[in-house]
This record gives sequence, structure tokens and C-alpha cells, in this order.
Amino acid sequence: MSVSDLFEPLTLAHGPAMRNRFMLAPLTNQQSEHDGSASPFDQEWIRQLARSDYALIQTCAATVEAGGIAFERQLGVHSDAHLPGLTEMATSIRRGGGLSAVQLHHAGHRARPELGGLPAPASDSTVPGVKALTTDEVERIRDSFVAAAVRAERAGFDGVAVHGAFGWILSEFMSPLLNDRTDKYGGSTENRARLTIEVIEGIRRACGPEFQIGWRLSVERYGLRLEELRDITAEVLDRELIDYLDLALWDSAQLVQEGALRGQSMLGIFTGLPRKSVRVGTAGKIMSAQRAGQLLDEGCDFVLIGRAGILQRDFPRQVKANPRYDSAQLPVTAQYLRTGGLSERFINYVSGWPSFVY
Repeated sequence: MSVSDLFEPLTLAHGPAMRNRFMLAPLTNQQSEHDGSASPFDQEWIRQLARSDYALIQTCAATVEAGGIAFERQLGVHSDAHLPGLTEMATSIRRGGGLSAVQLHHAGHRARPELGGLPAPASDSTVPGVKALTTDEVERIRDSFVAAAVRAERAGFDGVAVHGAFGWILSEFMSPLLNDRTDKYGGSTENRARLTIEVIEGIRRACGPEFQIGWRLSVERYGLRLEELRDITAEVLDRELIDYLDLALWDSAQLVQEGALRGQSMLGIFTGLPRKSVRVGTAGKIMSAQRAGQLLDEGCDFVLIGRAGILQRDFPRQVKANPRYDSAQLPVTAQYLRTGGLSERFINYVSGWPSFVY
């Protein structure tokens, strides 16, 4: 395939098609109000993206419960008070011609008490002095994910993306290291995946027939087992529970470093699974037009743009204009980001990333 193939439309099982193969990755930016309401900085960020020809724009991680907060100034979708700001965001994206999704998030055991968070571990031993969630509490959080999706639909979003990566609560429950439960949410692989499956199934039941569901999955750290995640993903794809799978890899070209699958392409383990109507894409150091095009050859249906989209808001347009487009060399100055339109709050956040800002 060539770079031009990135601009072919892509149908999804539910709702409208993606107009091209570029999806904006969900990017934490810590620029919302302290109560989780979308700020003017959030709205300007979304307006910039909406003019940039992405096929689908995901919001940053949004809390499904006030107690599930992980970041200062994190966007919220846990209250009807958040609806006006969310509605404005969804409207901006629609006016720009793209599809929209709220990323649904709960920090689990990593919720921040100093921000009003309530650590919610799967196991007694994870957080000193904090008991594991009861079965009823797990089901309450499950229902909060579903309620947040309904709220996103009311705000006018085309769908939601379920955050199952990076050791947050759904990922935590998947991990035998972090989940030693003996109820229906612990023990076997099936039981540890139950919370994720019930969240997705609950959203599908509660929302309209055109509502789109994505699932973000990471496969490293936090005691996760690659072979188990492959098998769980195979079931999700076979049952067509979601519209798209977002593989959150640190590097889309990385190889498996250990275990029975050592030496294989991490991406290939998942793109090689039968996917029926589900679309599969990845994030991870996609900084150039050429790399984005290569990933279609490597089995992806779409690509997720993260850091490259922070550096250059209209990355898809740049690629369309120049098939050899490459992002600015990292690190960049704060003034470079400022000139590009990034808010001071966002710049302060990314300044903490290794080798991104100097």
C-alpha cells in the first residue's frame, strides 16, 4: 500500500464510516477544570483538531466516577454537570466532519486521594491499608462505565473508547499479579476479563444501535500475560463486541522480549487474529507519513496519532500534502508548542515527558 491509502474511507460495524485511516489517540493533557468540566483550553484544543481532517477524535481519559480520578484537571464524564462542555466538544468535532468518542477511564488502585480519588484495588495487598473492592463495588464501577457511555451519547458523541490499558482498573483486573480475587471477577482468565466484557456488553445494550465502541488495550507491564490477552482479544473480535481495537504499544515496531512468543512482532500477534467486522489499529511512535503507511501493510486498518499530533495539530493534512512528511525532531522548545497553539497547561504537562520538551 502507499501513503495515499491512508485516505481511503473505512466502514465500522456501527454508525458512520471513518473518512480516512487517521484516529487521534486519547491524550492526557490536564487542562480541564478541577471539577472535571471541559475548560476553554479543552474546547480550543478540540476545535484545532476538528479542523485537522482526523477521521475519529478521542477525548483524553475521562473519569466515569469522581473517585476514579488519576490526574489533576482530568476531564470528567461522571456527572450531568459535565454535559454542556462535552456537548460543545462533540459539536465542534462533528462540524469538522469527523467522528468522536469519549475515552472512559477509572484509575482503580491508582486513584489519587489528594485529588479526591478513592483507590479501588482488585486485591487486598495492592494498596497498603486499602481493602479490595467487594463484588457489589465492582458491579457499581461497571455500571458507572455504562452510565458514562450513555452520558457521552446524550452529549452527541458518536461513541466511546473503553480504557483497558496501562494498569488502570480494567487492565488491573486482567492481571494475575494485581488480581487475586476469589469471586467471579478473579481466578481464571475468563473471570479476570469479566469486568471488561461486562462493561462493553452493558454499553452495547444501553446505547443506540449506531453507537460505536472502541477498546484500548496494552499488553505490557503490570503483570499482564501476553498469551492471555491474545486469547481474550480473539474472543472479543470473534464475538464482534466492539467496533475497533486500539493497541496501545509504546513502539508499533517492537518485538516480544520474552516468553513463548519471543522475537515475534507484538503488533502482528494481534493483527494476525481473525477480526470479522472489527477494525484494528495501533499507536506507538508513528511520527511520519511513511510509518503510517507501512502500518497498513503490517495489518492495521487505521493508525492512532499521539505525539505527532501534539507537535503538529493537523498531522493528517500534512501527510496528504506531503507523502514524505516527518514530524519535527524531538525534543522541541516550549515556544515551538506555544506557537503551534498548545495551551500553557498542556505544555506544562508534556514538559514532564522524557526528551519531549527542552
